[in-house]
Amino acid sequence: MDLFDYMKQKNAENESPLAMRMRPRTLEEIVGQQHIIGEGKLLRRAIQADKLSSVIFYGPPGSGKTTLAKVIAGTTKAEFRQINATTAGKKDMEAVINEAKTTLAGYGRKTILFIDEIHRFNKGQQDYLLPFVEDGTIILIGATTENPYFEVNGALLSRSTVFELKPLEREDIALLIDRTLADTARGLGSFHAKITQEAKAFLADISGGDARAALNAVELAVMTTPVRPDGTLLIDLETASECIQRRAVRYDKDGDQHYDTISAFIKSMRGTDPDAAVYYLAKMLKAGEDVKFIARRIMICASEDVGNADPMAMVVASAAAQNVERVGMPESQLILAQAAIYVACAPKSNACTEAIYSASRSVEEIKTTVPAHLQDAHYRGHESLGRGIGYLYAHDFPEHYVKQQYLPDEIAGTVFYEPTRIGKEAEISDRLRHLREREEEPS
Repeated sequence: MDLFDYMKQKNAENESPLAMRMRPRTLEEIVGQQHIIGEGKLLRRAIQADKLSSVIFYGPPGSGKTTLAKVIAGTTKAEFRQINATTAGKKDMEAVINEAKTTLAGYGRKTILFIDEIHRFNKGQQDYLLPFVEDGTIILIGATTENPYFEVNGALLSRSTVFELKPLEREDIALLIDRTLADTARGLGSFHAKITQEAKAFLADISGGDARAALNAVELAVMTTPVRPDGTLLIDLETASECIQRRAVRYDKDGDQHYDTISAFIKSMRGTDPDAAVYYLAKMLKAGEDVKFIARRIMICASEDVGNADPMAMVVASAAAQNVERVGMPESQLILAQAAIYVACAPKSNACTEAIYSASRSVEEIKTTVPAHLQDAHYRGHESLGRGIGYLYAHDFPEHYVKQQYLPDEIAGTVFYEPTRIGKEAEISDRLRHLREREEEPS
């Protein structure tokens, strides 16, 4: 069978795309998401008992939100209706609600309404659903790729259980590829295609947990790969990379390349080389590295290697970490690039890092007692115990500072934090020196 025969068959039988044909029909066929549908989990029990209440499925594309809704549709005794928020309007919802009321009144059966991309509904559209969710006319299943706590009406959210779906693991994607190539009824088994381990690992990696993207690439590969002289159809790494339109980068997320690349990325930011930093960032993104992992490393570098030389580095890095979770790829690459370049260009100081390491060693080596004047005095009788007596409240003194012993007696006078003369830390250094010199002035 060649591409033209395949397309002719698809048109004749009105077949759906491969990813839709291979969509699991039962809970047992679903791969991944065991944290919510594993044995004994709440969602699995609710589906099996047909006692589902309103839910919001939140997760990235291809993680199985619609699949779960379809499985529920195939197992429930309730009526099941589906609309897509990108194309549906209030009239569509009114029609479903009126039908649901009739079904409930006439037959005692509830209606499950599945709204795909529910975040696309505006506040008014979401508000319209609220009373019908509340009185049980409909059981709502909302699916969204956006954080529901930002995008879904709070009142609607409070009446629903949020289940977060995770990107599928590489092992899950690989299993789906094998299942698809072996399935002669719904998949591509009739082509007798084989895929190299390298190509399969690449697709499982580069798809970023999106089953749909991986299966679309497999379908395109099978349809466009010529049969070899020995009669076999082999999908190799080159074919796989062409079909998913991503170049195979030599980067194993579990091997040396993973650790070497992230190490080079961090050292480039530390070494104030923004060009190298953004190059290694691009390499990791092309290889399908988890954007949240990258964001965490930027935050760590902002604290460990920039510190108080530029406190804004941590602000930028933290904002980037939050925003990549809200935005997703491909736009997240812009956010990560901005943060990585900022941290790379920032003045550097590891004084805070050295301070906490030094203080930790002291804690391990020397047993100390909190000075009596610093101990808690918020209770009756503290004076009789000698607690909190003699404490000087800094805000009562000029510059809101007064000389006072804060360290325990055992390590009094020890210096842990030694600010550099770089960036903002130079100002910190000057202020500390000024206050210490003021201590030495005659009263």
